[in-house]
Amino acid sequence: MAFPDEPQGTPVPAGDLSPDIHDPERHMPVHEEAAVSGEVLTDAAHAHYDEQQSYSDAWSSSYTEPAATINLPPEPPPASALPPPGGGGKPPDPPDGDDEEDGMARMSFLEHLEELRTRILRALAGMGIAFAACLCVGPQLWDIVHQPAAIALKNIGAGSIALIDPMDSFQIIWMKLPLLAAIFISSPWVLYQVWAFISPGLYKKEKRWAAPFVISSSLLFILGGLFAYYVAFRYGLEFLLKLGYDAGVTPTVDMNRYYDLFVDVMLGVGVIFEIPVMLFLLTLIHVASPAFLVRHSRYAILIIVILAAVITPTGDVFNLTLFATPMIILFYVGIFASYLLVLHREKRKFPWGIFLKWTGIALLAIGVILYALSWYYKYHFINHWPYLGK
Repeated sequence: MAFPDEPQGTPVPAGDLSPDIHDPERHMPVHEEAAVSGEVLTDAAHAHYDEQQSYSDAWSSSYTEPAATINLPPEPPPASALPPPGGGGKPPDPPDGDDEEDGMARMSFLEHLEELRTRILRALAGMGIAFAACLCVGPQLWDIVHQPAAIALKNIGAGSIALIDPMDSFQIIWMKLPLLAAIFISSPWVLYQVWAFISPGLYKKEKRWAAPFVISSSLLFILGGLFAYYVAFRYGLEFLLKLGYDAGVTPTVDMNRYYDLFVDVMLGVGVIFEIPVMLFLLTLIHVASPAFLVRHSRYAILIIVILAAVITPTGDVFNLTLFATPMIILFYVGIFASYLLVLHREKRKFPWGIFLKWTGIALLAIGVILYALSWYYKYHFINHWPYLGK
């Protein structure tokens, strides 16, 4: 066993010990010697034994074994005493709810699928209720749908929509058309399920955008359907029918094909009107930024023009422009909404006063120009399509 550097007891100097203390024979106790020899101890023998025992005790006490000690590691300093990262300043605070709003980030793959299945079933349930309600007004819905064709055929002096297959009337009026109406009616509920699926992965302060997201996306989808019904579809259909009629072809509109074209335009334009919400959502989840969108806007405009050419009923430049122009405007509206979101994150304010002032001046100038053109070309507003007449 190793001894410490400094002995625990007070050692006895070697000179104070008896000269014969190192003799092994002297270590035998006097009592044992007397017991062996059978002699009786005298007072002098007792004194010599006591002196020997005191020297022995002093020698052993000088090499007393120290108590075992355990060296524990030093305690770490408190967190408040640690230097902040980066060489100074207060460390940044984590976002609100960063530790408790993990949500879907901690979900397994199967839990993601379970959540997705639940949201899909709820969306389908809402659409089913809307579909059941629309079944009761199927004929009234068909009166609304076939009105653009009836007006276009009347303007060119042709007939009406023809029924080729007897099953078309049942399938369209009582099945397909109520389903289309249910999609538009239940769109707020469906979009809410979409938000509920992605919201667990957002911070608490970002979940406050739930109501604006659902309301704005629903209104834009319905607004796109109204634009398609009252502007794009009516003008495109009349242009196509008149194009054949001027060439000596009497138009006969098939009910099934007419409905398919109607659905393509309504849903296509409705989805396109969601561009601002999609760009805002991409900025919200830090996938895109206003600077990135502006820098790549030329590619976005090219994609918009190609998409407009696909959904446009005709191939002429005017119809293409009619579809592409609102899409491009909506794209820049989405960039503007994303920019407002970035300003809100950086706790900066947008100069609304200057913006509204110049926007009002621009709208007033456009209105004056349109009024001057309509007065010069003798146009006036009418209460039906094309809403302008001489």
